[in-house]
Amino acid sequence: MRLEADWLASAPLRAVLDALDGPGNDTVFFVGGCVRNTLLGQPVADIDLTTPIEPGEVTRRLEAAGLKAVPTGIEHGTVMAVSGGEGFEITTFRADVATDGRRATVRFSTDIAVDAARRDFTMNAIYADPAGEIVDPLGGLPDLLARRIRFIGEPRDRIREDYLRIPRFFRFTAWYGEARHGNGGIEPEGLAACAELAEGIDGLARERIGAEMKKLLAAPDPAPAVAAMAACGVLARCLPGASAALLAPLVDLEGKAGVGADWMARLTALGAENPARTLRLSRAEAKGLAVIRALLAAPVPVAIAAHRHGARAAQAMALLRATKGDSGGDAGGLASLQTEIARGAGAEFPLLAADLIAAGIRPGPALGVALEAARTRWLDSDFALDKGELLAGALGEGFDPGAG
Repeated sequence: MRLEADWLASAPLRAVLDALDGPGNDTVFFVGGCVRNTLLGQPVADIDLTTPIEPGEVTRRLEAAGLKAVPTGIEHGTVMAVSGGEGFEITTFRADVATDGRRATVRFSTDIAVDAARRDFTMNAIYADPAGEIVDPLGGLPDLLARRIRFIGEPRDRIREDYLRIPRFFRFTAWYGEARHGNGGIEPEGLAACAELAEGIDGLARERIGAEMKKLLAAPDPAPAVAAMAACGVLARCLPGASAALLAPLVDLEGKAGVGADWMARLTALGAENPARTLRLSRAEAKGLAVIRALLAAPVPVAIAAHRHGARAAQAMALLRATKGDSGGDAGGLASLQTEIARGAGAEFPLLAADLIAAGIRPGPALGVALEAARTRWLDSDFALDKGELLAGALGEGFDPGAG
């Protein structure tokens, strides 16, 4: 079997391959996601390369060809080749010498089967040579084509090498597994091993778990995988206080509303105790999550939410309210969701501080109070009040234009 993909003919990539070309088996292979996704007909985000050539020689050959070599993970055998403004990771074949469940000490190898044996799932241990010819040292191709997420060798051994492979098992199941494609359930041996060794998750860096959870929740339908996580005790380790009960109904409503996956809305649906801290979300992500939660606690019409907080928060609020059986009083419900979001996001408050100053209100605290009161009346009118009506209201009875 041979890969058929436009990226194989990329000029920057071919320059890297030409630079590393050597005699006999001294060559380079594609591996991982670029091979897996191409065989599945899915988009390829990154092109990773592996080789029996040791890092120092990789660097020498790249530089001799006029390419930049960046030692991004030299102790683990990884060099980044920069060609035509693009980066390509090149990692020397490796074997694990020692592991502690979080990281590994490695030695370099010249055997592709040894390199394959240290990877996580059989579908990630499929290689292709520079011509695109498949090299499958562990027989992972049948698993890939069957959408079977199977650990390499004994699942417990693979997990003990790196406990992050537990959430990865569920993430890969959500994106590529049998459950998503209607061919059966989650691979039972892997699931049993994840359940048995779930305690190992507690020793992982929370940001690593957070990265996996965000990728998992961004899958087209993560609900079956997350339900399995909950049933075997993994979800509670990754996200204390979370429940999978609302996730499947939310995904169903997303489909009916014709909207894409939003991991933040789905994370909110899980209802964990403190997801921003538990998953070490960025400040911007934590703020976005807090806005959604605040809107659920004190809901407003979708258009108002979109105007004040943006389309993403408004959409999440509407879908989560509908998931819980609360229409929120929005006319048309999900059928008008995008129309209402666009209406709110595009609405422009017609009154400026300069308008109030021109009308005789002095700059100062009273000006801010008057402007905010006018904005509240405008929102309460569903954006209907015009500039004249708002100005008249601000200058109405009981207001002192000289205050401040």
